[in-house]
Amino acid sequence: MARSSDRTPSQRQRRVAELMRHGLAEILARGELRHEALADVSVTVTEVRLSPDLRNATAFVLPLGGEKADAVIDGLTACAPYIRGVLGRQLQLRHAPQIGFALDTSFDYAARIDSLLRPPPQRE
Repeated sequence: MARSSDRTPSQRQRRVAELMRHGLAEILARGELRHEALADVSVTVTEVRLSPDLRNATAFVLPLGGEKADAVIDGLTACAPYIRGVLGRQLQLRHAPQIGFALDTSFDYAARIDSLLRPPPQRE
């Protein structure tokens, strides 16, 4: 029997998070956000995590090339109320989650692990 203290997300959390990720990616692709930090920047939404009560969400994003990451996070945070409204209407949830944004560092971490596991170059 699953307990509420388990750290694994429920099926509903995963489904809503994936729908939010797709919706957020659409908003960014259409260029709906009017913020100077987001102009001419391609942003990838890698993951959305939801709290068990579906009231809070964290969207992990990565600007293309990792450039201006802090400015992009600040711009997305400034646009969060608009994004929340659009996603709330799209997903037809009773309560649209509060959205926070964080820089996704998993690719850097994976590259570091890969470099550590790769054998050293052979001398000739």
